[in-house]
Amino acid sequence: MVDYITVEKIMNDNNLDLIAGEKGLKRHCTEDMIARPGLEFAGFFDYFDATRVQLVGSKEAKFLNRQDSKKAYEHVRKIYEMSPPCIVLSVNVVIPDFFKQLSEEFGICLLRSHLRTTPTSSKLYNYLQDHLASSISVHGTFLDINGMGTMIIGKSGIGKSETSLDLIKRGHQLIADDLVEIIEKEPGNLIGTAPDILKRYMEIRGIGIVDVVTMFGAGAYRVRKNLSLVVELEAWNEDKYYDRLGLDEEKIKYFNTEITKITIPVLPGRTVSLLVESAAMNEKLKRMGHFAAMEFINKVDSKASGGGKEDD
Repeated sequence: MVDYITVEKIMNDNNLDLIAGEKGLKRHCTEDMIARPGLEFAGFFDYFDATRVQLVGSKEAKFLNRQDSKKAYEHVRKIYEMSPPCIVLSVNVVIPDFFKQLSEEFGICLLRSHLRTTPTSSKLYNYLQDHLASSISVHGTFLDINGMGTMIIGKSGIGKSETSLDLIKRGHQLIADDLVEIIEKEPGNLIGTAPDILKRYMEIRGIGIVDVVTMFGAGAYRVRKNLSLVVELEAWNEDKYYDRLGLDEEKIKYFNTEITKITIPVLPGRTVSLLVESAAMNEKLKRMGHFAAMEFINKVDSKASGGGKEDD
């Protein structure tokens, strides 16, 4: 991710038209949210965030056009004086001519979308989130396993890529290998993707770089996925306790979001890819309300207390 993007890039990437304020194309946008300046058009600026892209939709425009022209000008001028990155109009929005004058005076771009307000808002929000949201890079391999975004981590040489290659052969999808970029769009929502230069590629020791799309087809790769599970591979440690029932829930935290983490000890002869696949499916079943470990414990307790008969 980057610290900022220019208004010019926002304009070009989102197919926006420049109406006025060309001098503002090199302005920086650092905020990953957008604002709708409805209250500001009424003169209320207590919560105005000038770091955000300002989106003017049909409701804001109609309200502004019904105001006294002098007051409307004063309120809009104050917005320009606070120097937002740019102002975006949704399609067919009619605004007073002084917007163009103020855009030229303050060097702030006035842009127009080809979409209605809600689609414009959604598109800009997702775009800014993708480019400016908090992000970290994690050493690991990220796959979509039966709809579960599963990141495999572990020390170098433990077999992350080899395990992932076998999972891809089984029909699952690669998202990122070696380096996973994790973006938090909001608390509870983590998105994983690959750096541009690594998309589609895997590094396999002894083989080298492979292109999974060329090798397995377009269905073997996807661009991004919500992170749902972290699986850590580690060398078997006889002195360490490993949960055999699945009752102990370990978590790993990225930003403000906790993700379920499962540790799988690696031993010669263990089919690690099958274990990772099973871990992802078991986690998916838990989220659907089927907690096998708890069901087993309840049956054991019931049997021990004489409250039930053993199933055939």
